[in-house]
Amino acid sequence: MALQLHDLTRSYGAARALEGVSLELPDSSVLGLLGPSGSGKSTMLRLIAGLEQPERGTIRFAGRDLTGVPAQERNFGLVFQDYALFPHLDVEANIAFGLVERGWPAARRRARVAEMLELTDLTGLGRRRIDQLSGGQQQRVALARALAPAPGLLLLDEPLSNLDASLRESLTVSLARLLRDSGLPAVHVTHDQAEAFRLADMVAILRAGRLVQYGPATAVYRAPRNAWTARFLGYRNVFEQGEHPMLLDDGQVRVLPPDSALLPATVRQVLPRGSGLDLVLQPEGWPEPLLWRGHVRELAAEPRPGDQVGLAVPDTAWIGLESG
Repeated sequence: MALQLHDLTRSYGAARALEGVSLELPDSSVLGLLGPSGSGKSTMLRLIAGLEQPERGTIRFAGRDLTGVPAQERNFGLVFQDYALFPHLDVEANIAFGLVERGWPAARRRARVAEMLELTDLTGLGRRRIDQLSGGQQQRVALARALAPAPGLLLLDEPLSNLDASLRESLTVSLARLLRDSGLPAVHVTHDQAEAFRLADMVAILRAGRLVQYGPATAVYRAPRNAWTARFLGYRNVFEQGEHPMLLDDGQVRVLPPDSALLPATVRQVLPRGSGLDLVLQPEGWPEPLLWRGHVRELAAEPRPGDQVGLAVPDTAWIGLESG
């Protein structure tokens, strides 16, 4: 295992920021840390980086116990949300900063900087000042600087959050390629679910300082452990045990009687969504509405509020959730 965390706990005064978090990250894997604001994501990243120390628990990397080891001795690369670039240095000097600190010879530094410029699609921009770069270019300089000293682990603290949506989308693709090609294990903190699942091999979801769910990204997304996690991941049609008469004691959902083909429902809202459509439907006998997402071409006619429709819910449309 590349990274092993055991019982990590950290408080700030009376507030417990992280409580008993344990997980293992396989070699060459990317860990996505997800959770709402205040869930403990950044605290966990800072503990891994060595910028703060846990009050309880251990951090091991590549078999070495790093608990208590200063940040500068961990050989981890760190990319901050605001990039923390040096405005008085040009691109090449920013990328070379860690190499100078480590005493790399000049010829070796130049070769490594050139390699990083090519890797991050910055070739030809080495002499530019930081204030002459776009936000996306600055983000790539920060990545190149973090990767230049060949760190054992890359730590990313919401590196795309300050970019507009279209640029964030394109750079997510570039970052995914870069991480895959480098083979570096990485920890990526984000509040963006789509970004996390596009980049991560493993996903950890935190809530109020506790680890709610951890596992392979696809498995976490397809099988959220409880109703809170399902809703956090964007599931809209979530009913907890006891909320609905069709939700049985064993946690299974029976949405249609065996002798019924369709569940009558009323269209409450029609919400255009780009080329698609969202319908808020009120099924007959249900206390809460359901969300249907699709396209007009899938329907017999363009729907309007008040229309009556027949809703079919396949057996595969439910998942069992633990309570809580």
